[in-house]
Amino acid sequence: MRRGFFSGWGILAVVAGVAWLVPATGSAQSAGAASYKAPRTPDGKPDLQGVWDYRSATPLQRPAEFANKATMTDEEIAAYEKNRLATQDKDRRDGTAQADLGRAYNDFWWDYGTKITGRQTSLIVDPPDGRLPALSAEGQKRADERRVFQTTNVREEGGVGRGFDSYDDRPLGERCILWGVAGPPMTSGAYNNNFQMIQSENWVVIVNEMIHEHRMIPLDNRPHVPGTIRLWQGDSRGHWEGETLVVETTNFNDKRNYQSTTPNMKLTERFTRTAADTLVYEYTIDDPATYARPWTARLPMAKNSEPLYEYACHEGNYAMPNGMEGQRNIEKAAAAAKGSN
Repeated sequence: MRRGFFSGWGILAVVAGVAWLVPATGSAQSAGAASYKAPRTPDGKPDLQGVWDYRSATPLQRPAEFANKATMTDEEIAAYEKNRLATQDKDRRDGTAQADLGRAYNDFWWDYGTKITGRQTSLIVDPPDGRLPALSAEGQKRADERRVFQTTNVREEGGVGRGFDSYDDRPLGERCILWGVAGPPMTSGAYNNNFQMIQSENWVVIVNEMIHEHRMIPLDNRPHVPGTIRLWQGDSRGHWEGETLVVETTNFNDKRNYQSTTPNMKLTERFTRTAADTLVYEYTIDDPATYARPWTARLPMAKNSEPLYEYACHEGNYAMPNGMEGQRNIEKAAAAAKGSN
């Protein structure tokens, strides 16, 4: 892991601390995984505690060149990882000025996964083709509406789209509210792909390094909160199924989504320690309002010997005032031009 500052929107987000951690080397469940028995906590449950690294070069969906192949050969892994390193290199300057600007943060600050995990050609393991299922009719309708919203020029009179009229128009990560990689579900991203798990008899706590997100998950069979209560990370409840911790999350709010899901999505996560240094993480998305069927992804995680570090998102982040000032200047210029005509 590398610590640094980054924003998908070209926004400065200062991150306190710099550290280089062990590369992610977790593998999928091997032949010996089935017989592995994790160490125990004082109450006799599998001990999943520690810091886990979920960087991965494995794509969510299976690339076309690996159609009908669930795993890669050694040669295919080497070629894929080499190509990924080249395409992810932020130090290259081989495009337009706009493309170069998009790579303004050099490679030092980024920590995308560089290794394929578990030989998988995709993180999605169900459906068997490694691809997202077809959208439901309702999901397709929303996708079409979203496409219009995103492509219409917001500066045109009467236009729609994302603008700078208010802080509420801007993405959650830019506003330091929530970054998607922290989840749930947790997904590999630009950096800070680490979380710490802490256990007691009746609780499990998941603390993400990215933006300090955390979930306190009860294990005492209490029901979910009423459906009228909606939360940024949903309402999580956990239980044990043998060696696996199962966490079911519902009650998401309508301010965020994962892969276009709705607030009524049901997320089921499974954490299974398959070796001393490997935690296999699986999650299933069940949202009939978006997808024609549920789908499941698997992401083996590696044990990390380093601690989590502070993520200080708001410090030095001038994106909001600068962006809104720029938008007002554009509007003034347009009004002046219209008046002169």
